Amino acid sequence: MTSNNHSPDGTIQLTRFSPYLSSRVFALRFTSTARGARLARRLVGVRLDEWGVPYGTEAHETVVLVAAELAANAVRHGHVPGRDFHLLLRVTDVARIEVSDTRAERVPPRPGRLPEPELAEGGRGLLLVERLAERWGWCPRLGAPGKTVWAECALPEGTG
Repeated sequence: MTSNNHSPDGTIQLTRFSPYLSSRVFALRFTSTARGARLARRLVGVRLDEWGVPYGTEAHETVVLVAAELAANAVRHGHVPGRDFHLLLRVTDVARIEVSDTRAERVPPRPGRLPEPELAEGGRGLLLVERLAERWGWCPRLGAPGKTVWAECALPEGTG
């Protein structure tokens, strides 16, 4: 993208910028096992700390918990033998976590349509995600079979 900046002498200067230059991105594929989900959680925590969202802060713990729930759901509900899940963490002014698996026929309910906790048959992972994240959702995986479940968590001012 380019923007036009007018200098004091009236000339126009073209400046190249990218909205992604200030973002931090971590992406990795993990084995679709409990061990893979634990590793994903741990590495999200490490990256957040490296990027200025320190261990022990509410923002750090929220993002790590949301990432852990999405990774655990990918293992539990999206597992296809021999296939991995993919996690992407992007930190700008919010933390966006995306977890993709290869099982297209098992999809979560849409946001706002989760069963009440006392009526839910299984775990309560997405209920936690819905309460902790600013926004969440899912979509079919682009260019591959499966789906991507994503969530966005607020970060303190100046973190990203």
